[in-house]
Amino acid sequence: MAKIHPTSVVESGAQLADDVVVGPFCFVEAGVELGPGCWLDSHVTIKSGTTLGARNVVGQGAILGGDPQDRKYKGEPTFLRIGDDNVFREYVTIHRATGEGLTTTVGNRCYLMAFCHLGHNVTLHDDITMANNVGVAGHVTVENLANIGGMTGIHQFARIGQVAMVGGMSRIVRDVPPYMLVEGAEQTVHDINAVGLRRIGVTSESRLALHKACKLLFKSQLGLTNAIATVRREVKSTPEVEVLIAFVERLFHGKNGRGDQR
Repeated sequence: MAKIHPTSVVESGAQLADDVVVGPFCFVEAGVELGPGCWLDSHVTIKSGTTLGARNVVGQGAILGGDPQDRKYKGEPTFLRIGDDNVFREYVTIHRATGEGLTTTVGNRCYLMAFCHLGHNVTLHDDITMANNVGVAGHVTVENLANIGGMTGIHQFARIGQVAMVGGMSRIVRDVPPYMLVEGAEQTVHDINAVGLRRIGVTSESRLALHKACKLLFKSQLGLTNAIATVRREVKSTPEVEVLIAFVERLFHGKNGRGDQR
């Protein structure tokens, strides 16, 4: 049976796995599902419509599944779905979606440090790290293994590509290409995220190909169409280069993170 501190309130209709731990002064509403091994520190609030998978850790004062901060929201039933093995540190806030039946989604093994915020209809994939005070607006998508520096603000409908590294205190108002190191108010692409790529086992040959593609796409005086053609002609084709080209081509055709909304 779940271990619930006597000062906490767990409403009838909440579903808690047998080994869930609920610390002092928490509030878990009816309609919440907490999977095996979940652990809530003190003063955590989890609102109806929220589902957590297995072994999630929720830090002091976090609020998961609150109503979306969206003028369009009219009280329709929406959801927050969270996978397994995530860590949400102190005072993280994550809101449910806007739009009947839609979902804000967090994948697996994400680590959100203190005071991070995920707005409505956000989609986080897997293995994402966010440092303190990152603010993510509505309809944002963050792909696998992205790393977001502290105090960064991400504008609605932006997409952060996989294995991207966003420097602290950046202003993200357009999509961030995968595998790139991006930083600042002007969202400057500096180079590839070499450290992150090495950590996931991308070979030196593939990293060099990405570096060449980066220079052509983001540092040259070529127009985007010519830059893409030059990359295809002059840079070794690797899975990572193909992902980068596809991402940039999607930008060129005016598509963004909206496609992930559920």
